[in-house]
Amino acid sequence: MGRLAQNPGGRVSFTERAYISILDQPVESTGELVYIPPDRLEKRTFKPKPEVASLQGGELSLERGGQRRTLRLDEYPEAAAFVESIRGTLAGDRAALERTYRLSLRGTEANWILVLEPRGLRLSAAVRRIEIQGSGGQARRIEILQPDGDRSVMDLDPTQGPSPRP
Repeated sequence: MGRLAQNPGGRVSFTERAYISILDQPVESTGELVYIPPDRLEKRTFKPKPEVASLQGGELSLERGGQRRTLRLDEYPEAAAFVESIRGTLAGDRAALERTYRLSLRGTEANWILVLEPRGLRLSAAVRRIEIQGSGGQARRIEILQPDGDRSVMDLDPTQGPSPRP
């Protein structure tokens, strides 16, 4: 957590695959994540459809198809807990993570896995477990497992820089 807390922020490209039981193939998206400590996180999806999810403080803004919607996270506690799992990990904020999740860490500094398991029943109904893999102070993969067996896997690649825009 100490190494993550030293993260100066920046941009990484991502490839995300969503495995949904009713689909034959995973849904793949690409884009970039932008983290500006301590509390700004943007997910810019370029493919298959452009959209931007921007988190600052307690607000989440979604832009898609020329429309923008803003949500106050305090009105959506399950969404807030999920969003904080990513932001809290990037910030190395163990206390914030432990308010909502049971944490376990395994591996070495060069190859670690942080497992987040929801403490509350409401969040457990949406998220079974979040596994974040990394190396040193960098997260490399985020896997979200849902109780129904669906999951998403996001691979982060800081060496490639941002993905090309469509």
